Amino acid sequence: MPTSSKPPSGPHRGGRPSSPPSGQGRGRPHHRPEKVAPDRTSPELGPDGLPQVSLLRRGVERWQAGHPWIYRADLNGDPGLQGGEIVRVTDGRGWFIGKAFYSRQSKISLRWLSFDDVAVDEDFFRQRLLSAQALRKSALLGETTYRLVHGEADGIPGLVVDRYGDYLSVQFLVPATEQRKALIADLLEAQFKPRGIVNRSDVGVRNLEGLTPEKGLLRGELPPGPISFDEGMVRVRADLLEGQKTGAFLDQKENHVMAAQYAAGEALDCFSYVGGFALQLATRAQSVTAVEISDQAAAQLRENAQANKLSNVDVVAANAFDFLRDAVDDGRKFDTIVLDPPSFAKNKDAFAAAVRGYKEINLRAMQLLRPGGHLITASCTYHVDEQAFEDMLASAAADAKRRMQIIERRGAGKDHPVLVNLRETRYLKCYVLRAM
Repeated sequence: MPTSSKPPSGPHRGGRPSSPPSGQGRGRPHHRPEKVAPDRTSPELGPDGLPQVSLLRRGVERWQAGHPWIYRADLNGDPGLQGGEIVRVTDGRGWFIGKAFYSRQSKISLRWLSFDDVAVDEDFFRQRLLSAQALRKSALLGETTYRLVHGEADGIPGLVVDRYGDYLSVQFLVPATEQRKALIADLLEAQFKPRGIVNRSDVGVRNLEGLTPEKGLLRGELPPGPISFDEGMVRVRADLLEGQKTGAFLDQKENHVMAAQYAAGEALDCFSYVGGFALQLATRAQSVTAVEISDQAAAQLRENAQANKLSNVDVVAANAFDFLRDAVDDGRKFDTIVLDPPSFAKNKDAFAAAVRGYKEINLRAMQLLRPGGHLITASCTYHVDEQAFEDMLASAAADAKRRMQIIERRGAGKDHPVLVNLRETRYLKCYVLRAM
């Protein structure tokens, strides 16, 4: 990745304009404010006919530092585009520095596709899908349920594809992937021969992009009901059309299986949903109390326990905060506790409230643990990073007057790769602690 002020060389990187402005490329003119180009009513086109988007110096530095998102404030004027286009990205001197998806309404205007001057066509997306599948094939031997495409981390921003055996569940999150929905569906059909492709683009993030949330059958046929798949020693079900996310929480799949090895005695699983952790705990624990506030999810959890012949699961329909507080007041004790709450902060302004919420439930859980017991605690809140989460755990342990050992630091499964330059892809934290 180029870091100097000179344009990248080579036939695939584009070239310099015939006569760049004098004085540029020799250092930053600190005494002179950067000139912002006027807004355009029609796009400027590059040599390949694609529209060009110019960046201010701050945007160029962000791009060259490797972050795949460029914000609206870092564009050099309005490029005069509608949104959803594939664009050439240039610096203030007109030198080509890459290609990206463009969004007009989102604060994130550009999403990286390539540093090279390559054609972003059907074959481009085919190769990205093949690369994504190659990772899962090598990392998840024999698995048929996994995240196939993890957006930016797999080089196709704004696209999520989860595979559930013979079915695919897809989210189109930005205008560029929404407008190429048919092309992506064609490529997925050709590569995987699924019985059906379900569109689960019913997510609020589409509103930020000027898109309406939607869901339904995209190709093929819908499964006759919830589909089933294996997680460790248990069989779980996912409703691809009505379930959470694309049907199930696949990012926790490996952590679900891991939980079984720490299960012992009396176990407690809070925020259980349909039993991802509770069912695993029940394979080894003497008893499991599963707490879920949704009556519908609680009913599905009971059905899942029965289907797996796990009679030691007691499902309690209750607010987990209230249950934990009452359990402490009642003097109850557990050998294994799992906390897997929904996100407590949708934006950075909710950080303080999120930390307070995490501390409350973790403090109570620490008070409920017997000596030698294990706490498996998770957070899917990106704005509370690993350091903030560990600081919260330390504060909770101090207030609970417990000594806690960190046994494992985990994240999402191998099918949810983390892009080194995009911390947002490292959103899930899962810690295993032991009470001394």
